[in-house]
Amino acid sequence: MNTPVYRRARYARRGPVPHELVQVEDFTPPPLEAGQVRVEVLAAPINPSDLMTITGDYGQLPPLPAVGGNEGVGRVVEAAPGLDAIREGQRVLLPVGIGTWATHVTARADALVPLPDAGDPVQLSMLAINPPTAALLLQDIVDLQPGEWVIQNAANSAVGGYVVQLAKARGLRTVNVVRREAACAQVAGGADAVLVDGDDLAERVRGATDGAKIRLGIDAVGGAATDRLAQALAPGGTVVNYGAMGGGACELSPLALIFRGITLRGFWLARWFEQSTAPQRAELFGALARQIIEGTLHAPVAHRFGLDAISDALTAASQGGRGGKIVLVPNGDPA
Repeated sequence: MNTPVYRRARYARRGPVPHELVQVEDFTPPPLEAGQVRVEVLAAPINPSDLMTITGDYGQLPPLPAVGGNEGVGRVVEAAPGLDAIREGQRVLLPVGIGTWATHVTARADALVPLPDAGDPVQLSMLAINPPTAALLLQDIVDLQPGEWVIQNAANSAVGGYVVQLAKARGLRTVNVVRREAACAQVAGGADAVLVDGDDLAERVRGATDGAKIRLGIDAVGGAATDRLAQALAPGGTVVNYGAMGGGACELSPLALIFRGITLRGFWLARWFEQSTAPQRAELFGALARQIIEGTLHAPVAHRFGLDAISDALTAASQGGRGGKIVLVPNGDPA
């Protein structure tokens, strides 16, 4: 039996250029303690939040030095004695924030979410952050009914793609806003309308939806884009912001706030994790995992990289217009 090689992508300081800071190194994992397992990482995506964690711009930062990667999927290869609830060979969803850009991680067994052996591990590796974000934005902000419209910007993003798919499954219709014409082709299939952002967005939305009263706007851009979404909503509507891709603070005019009664609120998945119960988390992840395994929920993947190509992977993940997610496969492409 071959002795495993343990490697990880770690950074010791933060700065504006992630690919210059993260280095791959060999490491020796600690002995397993009671209740722990060793997991071979099958796949781990590179998300915008991962890059922002390295640059220091994210809302929650790990102590340094830190191993990159907030989510991933793996296979249990070793378990501490006395663990009956999880078996060696079990495929699992890794705990958020554990540092998944590594060949192996050590985790508490009760922090893992068991997954079926079926399904593409690369697609399942993206289960923990973007799909639940999209699902909760659609179900927890406004009580939407089948047939209603939702408008979102950054519609060609990973979360945007999941919003389109999950909305369609619920009988909702989507107006999908992007920042450039070339991005229209990157919006997930099933989108009802795709528009390029601009000062006359609200007028074009009314034309695309036959004047539908839209009650929910999903904003990942911030700045003036937030107010443009608000202008497209019906009086009393809600804009929920979950990102700042535009780099600026959310703007909302007094006209929207005072005279049209528009509400602006924020969403952060980490807070939902803190406030939700174990059964709520199990129900959400179970439903999303089933859809991914069935192939009804998926995200395009632009490139897969091995761990030794972490610099190239981070460079690719930092570029716009990719047409898909960048995913690390630390132990080679999983079967």
